[in-house]
Amino acid sequence: MNKNNIKNSQEWHKQSLYDLKSAEVMFRGGRYIYTIFFCHLAVEKTLKSLYVKKFGKNPPRTHNLLYFVNTLNIKTDEKQNNIIVKLNEVSIPTRYPENLKTMLKEFNRTNTGLILTQTRGLLKWLLKAK
Repeated sequence: MNKNNIKNSQEWHKQSLYDLKSAEVMFRGGRYIYTIFFCHLAVEKTLKSLYVKKFGKNPPRTHNLLYFVNTLNIKTDEKQNNIIVKLNEVSIPTRYPENLKTMLKEFNRTNTGLILTQTRGLLKWLLKAK
């Protein structure tokens, strides 16, 4: 792997941590849809960091978490898989909600707090599993 790719992997990782902090700020501010959006982004960038580290090249331009998990051959347990699937499913609706009122009901403080907690755990596990 050349130095550009190593730096790139580290940059993806730094951005992932930044996005997780952004999710936490959005949560504290009651901006739950954006909390979910940044949770997805943090996981996506962590997976892209692992992709660069493993394959020595830039990751494909996709937001599909399942693509990266499968390509990287990451073995998840049921709990980890559930949060990955959940974040993958809500990626588009949180970016472009069709009905804001409906999204705000679905992603209330309780549901969003759970997703944020699960995202933190998933990121810690991914970083150890690498």
